[in-house]
Amino acid sequence: MSNTETSPDEMVCGADAPAGLQVLTPRDVPLGGPRAMTVRRTLPQRERSLVGAWCFLDHYGPDDVSETGGMDVPPHPHTGLQTVSWLFSGTVEHRDSAGFHADVRPGELNLMTSGRGISHSERSTADTTVLHGAQLWVALPQHARFVEKTFEHYAPPTVDGRTAEGAWSAQVFLGSLLGSTSPVVTHTPLLGAELRLERGTVLEVDVDPTFEHGVLVDTGAVLADTDPVAKDELGYLAPGRDRITLRATEDSRVLLIGGPPFGEQIVMWWNFVGRSHDDVVEYRAAWQAEIDGKQAGEGSDGPFGLPEGDPEAPLPAPALPNARIRPRG
Repeated sequence: MSNTETSPDEMVCGADAPAGLQVLTPRDVPLGGPRAMTVRRTLPQRERSLVGAWCFLDHYGPDDVSETGGMDVPPHPHTGLQTVSWLFSGTVEHRDSAGFHADVRPGELNLMTSGRGISHSERSTADTTVLHGAQLWVALPQHARFVEKTFEHYAPPTVDGRTAEGAWSAQVFLGSLLGSTSPVVTHTPLLGAELRLERGTVLEVDVDPTFEHGVLVDTGAVLADTDPVAKDELGYLAPGRDRITLRATEDSRVLLIGGPPFGEQIVMWWNFVGRSHDDVVEYRAAWQAEIDGKQAGEGSDGPFGLPEGDPEAPLPAPALPNARIRPRG
């Protein structure tokens, strides 16, 4: 997914101070014109920019596509990251400049690695009536920033069980949890899972104590350990615990993400992840030069490339701000 804001913030993201439970409330961001689909952006925020290598989280829906127009994001670039698409309902068509053309469906992971540069488009399909899901980005560490662009698909099995209080089920799309392990390769240790809990269920989840974790509540409400996290909120839990207890106060669905503190400072602007302001300037200039004069459906052999046969012309980058990035305290 593209960050289609016309004046996106420049953000320097690094090692955040350890904390106990921290609740992050999202802000609404429109993804287009007057009938724009609106997403709830939970990461990054000034209060917290990273959870492990997870550096971006948009949560959207359920949206009636007949009213919002659904998702329609023309070709746009990425650098220095992996995109993680996870749907609860609807279907999104993905095309990228690595030559992959795939549908994103509920309960299936689509992971795109940008490396030094990729472009892709995303559109909800004609048969989608309700669109609901999450798009996340993972920052690539220094040693993997310039890997080859690629794409992976994985449909994780559902694992389930009961506690004394009720039933639960889970799909683990990255990392390991509850006896299920994803085969998808990442460049830093990561956890990504969807958990569904009946009202009243208390689920104790063994986790890696070196990880920090985020609990995004999609539906319902939970207590993360003893603290409440409401619908659409992200609860942050610092490293040092080997177990997280989730208590569902309503029928609930959550995404549990995690990873060890990233340990590197990154700069995010628009759809680029780099290490400095100068990186961003370079990426933007390269993208603008590559798409100059390009029409819908045209390809490119430039550093980003363009999805072959896409029905729309590529998105130009917004204007850069006047000031250089200044690290936040």
